Amino acid sequence: ICDLNRSFPGSRKGSLASQLAHLLMDEVVSKSTIGIDLHTGSMYRSNLPQIRALVEDDEIGDLARSFGAPLMINAGLRDGSLRGAAADIEVPVLVYEAGEALRFDESSIKLGVRGIINVMRHVGMLPPTKRKASARQSIFAESSFWERAPEGGIVRTVTALGSQVEADGILGIVSDPFGDHQFEIRAKEPGIVIG
Repeated sequence: ICDLNRSFPGSRKGSLASQLAHLLMDEVVSKSTIGIDLHTGSMYRSNLPQIRALVEDDEIGDLARSFGAPLMINAGLRDGSLRGAAADIEVPVLVYEAGEALRFDESSIKLGVRGIINVMRHVGMLPPTKRKASARQSIFAESSFWERAPEGGIVRTVTALGSQVEADGILGIVSDPFGDHQFEIRAKEPGIVIG
């Protein structure tokens, strides 16, 4: 199984993912002025709705702010990603990540649709709204990182998505299947739980 979002810019020959990435770049991305790449969290993992982009770039930062997601992360480009390949041909792309794979999360979907419409209005693809809309202020994060459990087991999360945590705050508890042996996963730094 190949991750399409690690197969860009692709090629005419090679894996099916590489061919599909090449076709998408050639037929869609190269003819675009901006893009929004929609993602969910991985299997069995839910993500707080967020925009990932090179926010430090003025044009991309304005697009990201106009989307209005609860969280905006300044994220570098990854080799093989659609966003990275689009940047190589000077097409700015935002990544919207929300919810969990293989599940319909109605609030994340509504937020994503509203964000896409906001960006379309921002760039003039749609007329401005007639009613005075209060712009959603995104929380800005300079970066993101994983807190990893030092050993395996069953995790019970005790901190909800979107919660702010202090350094040493409890994120979850990992235990064996019977609950005989358990330990706490604690935040190494203050931050916001995004996944």
